[in-house]
Amino acid sequence: MTTTPGSTPDPHRPAADPVDAITAQWREERPDLADSLYAMEAFGRIYRLARGMGERMERAYAPFGIGRGEFDVLATLRRSGEPYALSPRELTAALMLTTGGMTGRLDKLERAGLVTRSPDPNDRRGLRISLTPEGRSTVDAALAAGIAVQRDTVEALGPERVDRLNGLLRDLLASLGD
Repeated sequence: MTTTPGSTPDPHRPAADPVDAITAQWREERPDLADSLYAMEAFGRIYRLARGMGERMERAYAPFGIGRGEFDVLATLRRSGEPYALSPRELTAALMLTTGGMTGRLDKLERAGLVTRSPDPNDRRGLRISLTPEGRSTVDAALAAGIAVQRDTVEALGPERVDRLNGLLRDLLASLGD
């Protein structure tokens, strides 16, 4: 088990994981970088956690006929508040997508009856994307299912450690300047 320089091992932490094996190999092959591999360990775990949770979230949303991409669109509309409508440009900016990526998601959601496209009353050239009643009930149910998966995953840490993790991740995100 490795630790960040100056830290002490956490008694709640499992003895080893695949990231430990990878960094052990690097320590063997590149001993000159051994003191810096804690960063690789952190991001290796973040990447694996994101990938694994992404797969779990896909399974959570599948019974509702949507994937994570479609959920993101529906959730963005739902979070926007009444009347649950945004322009494609607002959706694209909120989700950091290309217009082509957004169009594909909107086409699928419209075919499923979860959103509608209508002319923007404030812009003759624009559109408004709105949740349908079915879209609202779908996103509400999918949100509850997804939160249950996330809650079940972090329960292993306990509330204090989850709070500490949230603070650390918030600090790390802030360091990116986004």
